[in-house]
Amino acid sequence: MKILGAVLPLLVFIWVLQNKHGNCERPDVVNVGAVFSFDSVMGRAAKTAMELALSDINGDPTILNGTRLNLIMADSVCSVFKGSIEALQVIEKQVVAIIGPQSSAIAHMISFIANGLQVPLISYAATDPTLSSLQFPFFLRTTQSDQYQMEAVADIVCFYEWKEVIAIFLDDDYGRNGIASLNDALAKKMSKISYKLPLPINYDITDIMYVLNQSKSLGPRVFVVHINPDSQLRFFNAVQKLKMTGSNYVWLTTDWFSTTLDSFSPKNRSYLSTLEGIVSLRPYIPQSTRKRAFLSRWRKLQQNELVHSGLTAYGLYAYDTVWVVAHSIDNLLRQGGNISFSLSDMLNGTTSDKLQLGRLREFDGGELLMNILSQTNFTGLTGKIHFSPDRDLIGSGYEVINIAQQEIHTVGYWSNFSGLSILPPKALQNKETAVARLNQNLKIVTWPGGKSETPRGWVIANDERPLRIGFPRRASFTEFVTLNDSHNVQGYCIDLFYEARKLVPYDVPFRFVPFGTGLANPDYDALVNMVATDVFDAAVGDIAIVTNRTRMVDFTQPYVATGLVIVAPIDNSESSAWVFLKPFTLEMWGVTALSFLIIAVVIWILEHRVNDDFRGPPKRQIITMFLFSFSTLFKTNQENTISTLGRMVMVVWLFLLLVITSSYTASLTSILTVQQLSSPITGIDSLITSNSFIGYQVGSFAYSYMKDILNIAPSRLISLRSPEEFEIALRRGSGKGGVIAIVDELPYMELFLQNRTDFGIIGRPFTKSGWGFAFKKDSPLATDMSTAILKLAESGKLQEIHEKWFCQLGCPTDRRKDSEPNQLHLSSFWALYLLSGGVTVLALLVFLLRSIRQYIRYKRKYTDLSSPSNTRCSQAIYSFFDFIDEKEEAIKRIFAQHDSSQAQTNGS
Repeated sequence: MKILGAVLPLLVFIWVLQNKHGNCERPDVVNVGAVFSFDSVMGRAAKTAMELALSDINGDPTILNGTRLNLIMADSVCSVFKGSIEALQVIEKQVVAIIGPQSSAIAHMISFIANGLQVPLISYAATDPTLSSLQFPFFLRTTQSDQYQMEAVADIVCFYEWKEVIAIFLDDDYGRNGIASLNDALAKKMSKISYKLPLPINYDITDIMYVLNQSKSLGPRVFVVHINPDSQLRFFNAVQKLKMTGSNYVWLTTDWFSTTLDSFSPKNRSYLSTLEGIVSLRPYIPQSTRKRAFLSRWRKLQQNELVHSGLTAYGLYAYDTVWVVAHSIDNLLRQGGNISFSLSDMLNGTTSDKLQLGRLREFDGGELLMNILSQTNFTGLTGKIHFSPDRDLIGSGYEVINIAQQEIHTVGYWSNFSGLSILPPKALQNKETAVARLNQNLKIVTWPGGKSETPRGWVIANDERPLRIGFPRRASFTEFVTLNDSHNVQGYCIDLFYEARKLVPYDVPFRFVPFGTGLANPDYDALVNMVATDVFDAAVGDIAIVTNRTRMVDFTQPYVATGLVIVAPIDNSESSAWVFLKPFTLEMWGVTALSFLIIAVVIWILEHRVNDDFRGPPKRQIITMFLFSFSTLFKTNQENTISTLGRMVMVVWLFLLLVITSSYTASLTSILTVQQLSSPITGIDSLITSNSFIGYQVGSFAYSYMKDILNIAPSRLISLRSPEEFEIALRRGSGKGGVIAIVDELPYMELFLQNRTDFGIIGRPFTKSGWGFAFKKDSPLATDMSTAILKLAESGKLQEIHEKWFCQLGCPTDRRKDSEPNQLHLSSFWALYLLSGGVTVLALLVFLLRSIRQYIRYKRKYTDLSSPSNTRCSQAIYSFFDFIDEKEEAIKRIFAQHDSSQAQTNGS
C-alpha cells in the first residue's frame, strides 16, 4: 500500500504532462490573412513579394518546425466598405493575424475588428500617424509613419528657407492626418501651411485641374502633394497642361511619387521628361547582400514575364512583414502558446444567420502574439526590423530624390537623428546627433524650369492679379501722400515706396487704391484693418506703428522716427539777464578762457628776455601778462611784441579771436531776436491736469492714445481737420472755443510750424514710434521692403527724398523750450584751436632749444673744468632758470667780451 501510495501521484503527473503536451502540439497549418488592393501600384508588387516570402518560409526547415504557413489573400479593391467585408470573411477562416491593408482608411476600420477579436493587424503600407494611438492596441506598422515623413518634408522646407507652403492632399484619413503632422512639423520650424487644398478620394483630372486653378491665385509657390500612388501620374499631367512647371514653382511630394516611379519598367524613361524638377522622398533601404539577391531574383521574374511591376520599397516591406509574422508565430509556439479560437463575449446574442457573425471567433493567443510581434528584432531585406513603443517601425529614414534630365538623382538623405545629409543615415549613426543636425546639407537640386538656383517659393502678385495697395487720401498735410488733380498718387511716402520697390530683387505688379474721400483724413486704424481682412494686400502712407496695429498686420522697418508732441502758442515777452552767455556752450566758454591764459603765459615766456615791457617785479609781470592777453580781445594792448616767435603766435591768435568774436556777435544777435516759449503747459503732465481742451488731428492715433492710455476725458478732445484749423484753435485758446494745445505726431507738427512763428513744441516727444508700410501677417514682402528701406537709409537716398519734399525753403526744426538751437559748439572751431595750439607749441620748442644752446655755451666758457663735476640736477635747473631770466642782450654782451679777451690773449 505504501508503494502504491508513492507511485500513484507519479502516474498522475505523467498523465498530466502527456495531456498538456498533446494540447501544445504544433498545428500542421497556421492561417494568416492578407487584405489589400491587388490591382494597385503598391498591391501588384506586394502580392508577388508576399507570395515569394511564403514560398521561402515554407521551404525553410529552420522556421515553424514543420508547420506550414497558409496566406489567405483578399482584395479590398481600394474600398473601405469592400475591405471591411473581406476582412470579416478572412477572420472567419480563423487567421492568427492579418497583413495589410495598405490603405490607412481601411486600416482604421479593420483595426476596430482586430481589437474586438484580438487578431493582430500588421500593415506594411498604412502610414497614417493616428493609427499608432492607444485606441488601436492590435495595430502594428512595418513601414515608417507619416509623422517621420512629414518631419523630413519640414526639414526640406526649412533648409531652403521657405516660410509658407500649399498642401494638396487626399481628403481621407491618410491625407488629412498626414497633412496635420506636416503642419505641426512646420510650426516647429517657424513655417506654416498657408492653404490646404483637398482632393476627393476618387478624384479625376477635372478635380485636379480645379484644385490647381485655385492655387494659381495664391501667393505661395511651394506645393506639398500627399496623395496615393497613381500609375497614370494624372496629377502632374494636369500640372503640365496648366503650365505650372515654371522656375517659380516648387513641387515636393511624399513617397507616393517615388513608389509610382519605382513601379515602372526601368527601360521606359520617357515619362520623366514631364516631371523635371520634382523633389520627392523615397524610403531609404540600405544595401545588403540579401537585398541585392532579391532584386536579381525579381528581375528574372520580370524577364520571364511572371511579374509586371517594378519592385518598390513597399514590396520589400511586404516581404519582410510575412517573415515578421512567421517568426512571431514560431516564437509563440515555442513558448507553449495555443492556436485556438473561442466565441467572443461581445458577439453573444448577435449570431444572426444572415450576418453569420456566429462564425467569428476570438483568437485566444492574440494578446501574446501581439506582444511577441512588438518585440521583434531581426534583419530583413529592408534592414534591421524593430519597433518603437508606439508600435511603429524604427525606420532608417528617407532618400531625397530629384528628377533632372530624365533621370532620378539622389540628392541627399534624411533621418530623424541626423536631419538632411548627403551621407546615408547609416554612415552618420556613430556621430553626435546635435552635431549632425547642425550640418544640414543637400546636393545641388534641379528645379522646375531646369534651374539650379533655389526658387523664391512665393509670388506676391502677377499681372493678372496685381498687388492691391491702399493709401490714405489725405485732406491735410498732403506732402506725405495724396491723390492730385491728375488722379496720380504722389507724396513723400509714395516716392519712398517707389525707391524701395526698385531694391526688391523681383518684380511686384501693383495698383494703388485710395482709401478715404479726400475731404477729411481717413481713419488709419480702419485702413490697417482692411489689410488684415484681405481687402488690401498692403497699405502705404504715413501709418504709425502702434501696438494694436502690429497685432493685425506686419510693418516694415520704420522709415521715419516719430512720436507725439505738444504744440502751444509762444511769445517773446520774457528775457534773461544772462543771455550774453548763451551763444557759447559751457565747453566752448571753458576752452576759450583757458586759451587766453595759455596765450598770456606763452607770450610772457617768449618776450621776457627781449622786451622790457615784460620785465620787472613779479607782481608787475603777472599783471602785464594777463592784461596783454585779454586786451587782445578789444585791440587795446599798449605792449608790443618784439620777438619773432611772439609775433608769429600773435598772428594766429588774433585770427582765431576774429573768427570767434564774429561768430559770437552773430549768435547773440540771433538769440536776442528768437522768440522764447511761454506757455502754461510745460509738458504732458501739466496738460493732463489742466482740464483744458486739447486738439488732435482727424484720423490720428493720438485720440485713442490720450483717451485709453492717458485717461483724458473724450469731452476734452477736439478733432481738427487741417493746419488752418490748428492755427485758429490755438489762437482762440481753451476758454474761447479753441484749445490750449495740440497733440499730434512730430512730422506733422514740424510741417505746421515751418511757416508759423507764433507756436512752438513744448518739451520733447513723450512717445516713441515710427512710420512704416503695412502688409498682411507673415508676408515675405514686408521683410524685403524693410531691407530695401535700410539700404535707402544707408545710401542717403532716404534723406534726399525728405529734402525734396520738406526742405525747399529750409528744413523744419524743433522749437523746444529746453533747447538752444543757436549755441556755438567747440566742434565748430576745433580746427582753428588746433592750428593756434600747434603754432604756440612750435614757438615754445624753438625758444627752449635756443635757450638751452646759449646756456650750454655759457657754461662751457665760464665753468672751471678742473673743478669736480658734482652739481645736482636741481641746482642745474635753478641755474638754467636764472640764466634765461637774464636779458638776452646782456648775455650776448658777455659772450662778446669773452671773445675779445680771448683774442687778445692769443695775440700776446
